[in-house]
Amino acid sequence: MIRVLVAEDQSAVRAGLVLILRSAPGIEVVGEAADGEQAVALARELRPDLVLMDVQMPRLDGVSAIRQVVGEGLADVLVLTTFDHDEYVFGALRAGAAGFLLKNTEARDLLEAVRTVARGEGLIAPAVTRRLISEFAARPVREPTVDPAVLDTLTRREREVLSCLGEGLSNADIAERLDMAEATVKTHVSRLLGKLELRSRVQAAVLAQELGV
Repeated sequence: MIRVLVAEDQSAVRAGLVLILRSAPGIEVVGEAADGEQAVALARELRPDLVLMDVQMPRLDGVSAIRQVVGEGLADVLVLTTFDHDEYVFGALRAGAAGFLLKNTEARDLLEAVRTVARGEGLIAPAVTRRLISEFAARPVREPTVDPAVLDTLTRREREVLSCLGEGLSNADIAERLDMAEATVKTHVSRLLGKLELRSRVQAAVLAQELGV
């Protein structure tokens, strides 16, 4: 059973999300939060497997809430976004969000995203990936905020996997591209996250983009 906390400030949207989640086998909604502070408090109290969180929240913004939830190891966070404000999205990436989903996502895709993130794989909606890559491409060339030397700890194969993460590929897609078993991909992802001291594969994707891997 995947235990989910829904954090969304618009009551009608929150009710719709809860209805979709509760209709699916294997998913249990354990709590609802109307703002960022409540989301963090409930995550500490309920210890859900996953928090489905709007990136724009009152009282405590979604980015700060994600940073606390992920930083304290309370749950994985799957972000809902409308892309009204890109900086919220980039902030959420750096805060350790495990996945991104657009608010107009179909119900079946929402359920699959919840299951994917709960498996520890991470997920970025294709439209979000394209937007992120376009944003990075449009930025003026500048020195990376991360020392490229951090990559020296990675093996050649781990660098290849990191590059694939930067393109937003799933484990299955990486396995096909690099001609390896999906289980092996998962092992490489876990190892490179540990070596780079990252919380999620989404953070790894951002790092790959910033360093041009």
